[in-house]
Amino acid sequence: MIKAALFDLDNTLIDFMKMKKMSCEAAVTAMIGSGLNARHDKALKALFELYDKYGLEEKTIFQKFLMKLAGKVDYRILANGIVAYRRVRAGFLEPYPNVDYVLLKLRSKGIKLGIVTDAPKLKAWIRLASMKLSNFFDVVITFDDTRKLKPSKMPFEAALRQLKVKPSECLMVGDWPERDIKGAAKLGMKTCFAKYGNPKAKANADYVINDIKELLEIVG
Repeated sequence: MIKAALFDLDNTLIDFMKMKKMSCEAAVTAMIGSGLNARHDKALKALFELYDKYGLEEKTIFQKFLMKLAGKVDYRILANGIVAYRRVRAGFLEPYPNVDYVLLKLRSKGIKLGIVTDAPKLKAWIRLASMKLSNFFDVVITFDDTRKLKPSKMPFEAALRQLKVKPSECLMVGDWPERDIKGAAKLGMKTCFAKYGNPKAKANADYVINDIKELLEIVG
């Protein structure tokens, strides 16, 4: 019997990569408009190459970007890029369709809810607050809580301890097979692959869903 459900955050509750791409496109456009001498397509490619190298949560990514393209950090260009990025990001932070409906239904069934994410604590909570989802969850485990990334067992174990449920009583829902699914399966948790968040991937999960609404059929 499923007594609790854990969710990854990015690309499971929020279309994170779409938000990232749109925000970066706006930032590059603003930086070029402020004097950066670069073609938009090549600049955008260079920016995502840096994300691949340093990670999607890198705080100084635009400084590194300007150093790569211009050899220096022009703070007028940098500021315009950051403002444009944040404006689009704030406007886009919305959950996938049916997320709030499903969370309400799960809570009404008495199922405990949690988040296990590799995002830093403040960024995770800001995303949840922006989507008006922060009050749904009994526990939110972020990278800062264990200093370990999935598929390490530690983030999942921390969530299980706080929810006071056994691994066999918990369902993990995520879009990343190598981290979300394998990490939870190692502990004996039920796993659900959110294919809508990563349609090209394949996962050896107990369940596969194309819409988060399908979770309601799984928990019964």
